Amino acid sequence: MTFKKTFIIGEIGINHNGSLKNALDLIRIAKNSGFDAVKFQKRTPEITTPKNKAEILRETPWGRITYLDYKKKIEFGKKEFDEINKFCKKLKIIWFASPWDIRSNDFLKKYKLKYNKIASPMLTNLKLLNHVAKQKKFTFISTGMSTIKDIEKAVKIFRKNKCPFSLMHCVSTYPCKEENLNLQLIEIYKKKFKVNIGYSGHEKSVSPSLMAVCLGATSIERHITLDRTMWGTDQAASLEQNGMRNLVDLIRKYERAYGNGKKKFLPDEKKKLKENKYW
Repeated sequence: MTFKKTFIIGEIGINHNGSLKNALDLIRIAKNSGFDAVKFQKRTPEITTPKNKAEILRETPWGRITYLDYKKKIEFGKKEFDEINKFCKKLKIIWFASPWDIRSNDFLKKYKLKYNKIASPMLTNLKLLNHVAKQKKFTFISTGMSTIKDIEKAVKIFRKNKCPFSLMHCVSTYPCKEENLNLQLIEIYKKKFKVNIGYSGHEKSVSPSLMAVCLGATSIERHITLDRTMWGTDQAASLEQNGMRNLVDLIRKYERAYGNGKKKFLPDEKKKLKENKYW
């Protein structure tokens, strides 16, 4: 798939902290900021919570509860996603989600979403990758938490199933230090895999996302939040409203300035030349 302009995704993920109101507020802000899409995550907590972490107690806004119970508290079900689906249609903004297990992927099918997403932690879950790829729906594949060999295996699965995809360069630390971003990989992946390459960033600032576009990224995904000081693991690596607007404005400004590469002799230039010509 070729995007006419940079496809900008607001990763709401679990930054809603289990609140539908928070989720709807973030969708509205993303739309008003000029984002093309918002993305969520979908899990079946009993399946996706590692057994060695399930019973560990954790301090949360709901008190001191087990890690599994915490995951259940922040997980949206049919009721919430029905509202999200209806709200996104009303605002005319695309939404999709990254499933963390096969049951969650099948749950999302009923919404007839335009895109699929493979989250970085799922890149080596080959059973899930095969299940998603068989749908032949355009899929964004994040490449954090992985080796080149891991990425090659994922690419092989999607090509075997003739499923269109885009890789997204990603470094999965939250927030990511700028010296670890390694944006050069955008160009390297493009040459190696011969597909569109996007960028999924977890840094605090906006500028690396613009740099990624300058290096050829066709899609940008950034975590978004109502408040970076909110409770939650991804909040500090997310953009607030001002950052979201700044991100879109900078990317669109770059696209306008980049042009089409065709040399033009503008009327104002001709006038200026006439003023300076003495021969």
